[in-house]
Parts: sequence; structure tokens; C-alpha cells
Amino acid sequence: MIINHPLLGPRDAQEFTYLGDAALIDRPDWQGEDAQSRFYEYLYLRDNPAGTHRELWFHEGGDRSWLVVTRNTVSHEILQVELARDVARAKGRSK
Repeated sequence: MIINHPLLGPRDAQEFTYLGDAALIDRPDWQGEDAQSRFYEYLYLRDNPAGTHRELWFHEGGDRSWLVVTRNTVSHEILQVELARDVARAKGRSK
């Protein structure tokens, strides 16, 4: 599988480490009233969808960047690749 890195261009997926659902970017507020239940959900409850899914990938064998890869989990077709920092910043602006 080839991941088209936004800064470095096409890279073999073997350079990357899969780290799970991209929802991990949305870490709960540890001081919130419902922090215990929110962190339980954040850490232990995961979707395992068949189809389009946003995932975190770490470029371990390269520039050590974090990426959000939108991928079809059935066909492994990669639909979009974004720097995780840009995704996190965009979420911060939309709040």
C-alpha cells in the first residue's frame, strides 16, 4: 500500500506505524465533570467499521510526522492523507 505523504510524496506503508482511530485527536477534558466516563470511552470503546474510516499513522521510518489517513478498510483504497497537526488545528478553530 502506498501512502501519499503531504510533504514527502508517495511512500510505502512499511515506513509507517498504524496507531488506530483518528478520533484519538479529540482527547477528553481531564478536568470535566464526566472525565472518568469520557476517558473510559476514549481509551476502550472503538468502532471497527467496514468501509471509509479515518486513521492515525505515524511515519516512523521517515520524518516522524503524524498523519490522518482516510481509507476504505475493505478495499484499502486511500482517499485522503492530511497532517494530523492540520486536522487538530482545524478542529480547534471550529469549536
